[in-house]
Amino acid sequence: MSTKKALEGLKVIDLTTALSGPFGTMFFGDYGAEVIKIEPVDGDQCRSWGPFDEKSGESGFFAYINRNKKGCTLNLKTEKGLQMFYELVKDADFLWENFKGGVTKKLKIDYEVIRKINPKIIYVSGSGFGQTSPMSHRPCYDIVAQSMGGIVNLTGFKDTEPVKVGPSIADHVSGIYQAVGALMALYHRERTGEGQLVDVSMVDTIFSLLENAIPNYTMTGEVPQRNGNVDPSIAPFDIFSCKDGFVALGVGNDRLWKKFCGLIKREDLLDDERFTTNDLRVKNYIPNLQNLIRDWSKNYTKKELEMMMDEAGIPCGPVLNVKEAIEHPHIKARDMMVHCEHPTAGDLYFQGVVAKLSETPGTIETPPPTLGQHNCEVFGISEKEAVKLHEEGII
Repeated sequence: MSTKKALEGLKVIDLTTALSGPFGTMFFGDYGAEVIKIEPVDGDQCRSWGPFDEKSGESGFFAYINRNKKGCTLNLKTEKGLQMFYELVKDADFLWENFKGGVTKKLKIDYEVIRKINPKIIYVSGSGFGQTSPMSHRPCYDIVAQSMGGIVNLTGFKDTEPVKVGPSIADHVSGIYQAVGALMALYHRERTGEGQLVDVSMVDTIFSLLENAIPNYTMTGEVPQRNGNVDPSIAPFDIFSCKDGFVALGVGNDRLWKKFCGLIKREDLLDDERFTTNDLRVKNYIPNLQNLIRDWSKNYTKKELEMMMDEAGIPCGPVLNVKEAIEHPHIKARDMMVHCEHPTAGDLYFQGVVAKLSETPGTIETPPPTLGQHNCEVFGISEKEAVKLHEEGII
């Protein structure tokens, strides 16, 4: 196995804060790119988001998404700070930012300015509404993007208020889109020598995840509504209670349906006109078929149901809490939890890399930087110069 990394040799100037942008640049750091994270002098806002290490006060939230990065501080509102920034981008491959629309222009670091300094740069912009929306100027957090993108109104049960998806999926997935867009732009540059702007909106991201809710509306005229764990296109495809918790079950086609009916000893359902096709099962799922399966599943444990379904080749899995997920054999076998030693917080334990590359694997090499940790190294200045620049409010 090669010790080289897939993105080794690439240089990323990372101006992003909070979650979506740092999550995108995290991938580049995990796979070997030099990621230089430039924070405001008072730090990235998510340094103040818990949980916190009791000894050092370091944020666990910040730590997870800022591993494998060098950390600097810089005041871009000063002329000196701006010139130092321009020097950094001259030989950079990527500039990554997630300001709301209009801010980069005010700071004189927008794409049109930066491309004159470095025509080959790939400029990645992640924001709530993108660069071309009439709402580009608005700030945005995940809950706003989830709501406006349409997913909140589809989450929850019919008799409940709308519910946001638990984790910040607008941030996370838009960070992934940013990374994918950056890699596509890199491939284009390898062929043509041209840099370009990559523009990703969090609201667009959520809208892209609505799946079959969009064709369900455009093809039928009916506005999809919340329906709990029930899938609008496949049945049975639901979460069922059992003796010691809940299991997820997906019977996605007629072949699996035949197996499932045999497993629950209800072969008579195969000839029931309400359930002979997937489309009919969807239409007649509630309450008849759903209640039938609920009555059956409650007689077994999670493990018993999982083993039965696995033997039959039917997709099934237990509903796990965070502790159970961390300790699950799958997560352990896939190295999805890793340890990293932080200079002040000590041992950090967080998620590993997802894409397993056989020749150039991603790894966690360095902990998240302390505030301004690499100022001297990145800016090429002495400790004495760093003190002076700090006193002047530049770093």
